[in-house]
Amino acid sequence: MSSATETTGRKAQFERVTIGGRTVRAAVWRTDLKGKAGKDRPRPILFFNGIGANIELMAPLADWFVDRDIITFDMPGVGKSPNPILPYRPWMICAFAAKLLDHYGFDVVDVMGVSWGGAMAQQFAWQNPKRTGRLLLAATSMGMLMVPGDPEVLMKMASPRRYVDKDYMLANFRTLYGGDTSGSDGHASRLLPPSTMGYMQQLTCMMGWTSAWFLPFLQAKTLVMMGDKDKIVPEINGRWIASLAPNAKLHIVQGGGHLFLVSFAEKIVPVMRDFFDEGEFWHGKTLSSEAATAKPATKKAA
Repeated sequence: MSSATETTGRKAQFERVTIGGRTVRAAVWRTDLKGKAGKDRPRPILFFNGIGANIELMAPLADWFVDRDIITFDMPGVGKSPNPILPYRPWMICAFAAKLLDHYGFDVVDVMGVSWGGAMAQQFAWQNPKRTGRLLLAATSMGMLMVPGDPEVLMKMASPRRYVDKDYMLANFRTLYGGDTSGSDGHASRLLPPSTMGYMQQLTCMMGWTSAWFLPFLQAKTLVMMGDKDKIVPEINGRWIASLAPNAKLHIVQGGGHLFLVSFAEKIVPVMRDFFDEGEFWHGKTLSSEAATAKPATKKAA
């Protein structure tokens, strides 16, 4: 992800957290707003990143949602999290994420996931319905039951080289992700390469997994965002999710590739904010009609 907003100066609190024998580097951006999250001010956002992606790549969320606490973590072997000792499955990571929320004192959260993290976000919402407010899924699929992307691109995705070699990432940005390349420089500058073990375990984590069986029972209000030029996860996958989940709606980003959160940030941030805020009441105000805080001024993605 790349910043499309003026920075607010809000800094993340980084911490190495060990829960149930699993250790990760976690980060929290806390808002300055008074009161209890989810009661006096908007709910926090729990964010699941894409495969091999470190915390720094999603840091612009702190500027996009200045009125919300944001919680995320590096997967084992990714960013600055140590390598996993044992393999893991989606339900294990979601159980860990729920305990991480306890660790930071958060109860109900809005959940957001991108690509691989979108699958994890679906699992979390199913596994923790009472802790899930709204669910935002970007450039993701139902897992095993999906329409695959371009075979040439998927072969390159099997290797973590795009994270290890920044020049390779920039030279192949359009080939890998499709769509507009705006923001690719800023995105590449925040990369921390995952370990080979960490990357491979993320790949194998989702083997045999699908959300197709539980999506019809998912009650969370859901927004599915897909790019129509995505070479990794074609937009039809998002249409399937939106058709199966009873409270889901679909937003297609015209011209958007797999990383439309990078290249189309100025266009999609208002869509995401409106979805999270729609119909909610904080301090007697409806956030769909007036913002709880001043929104940062936008500028062209770096």
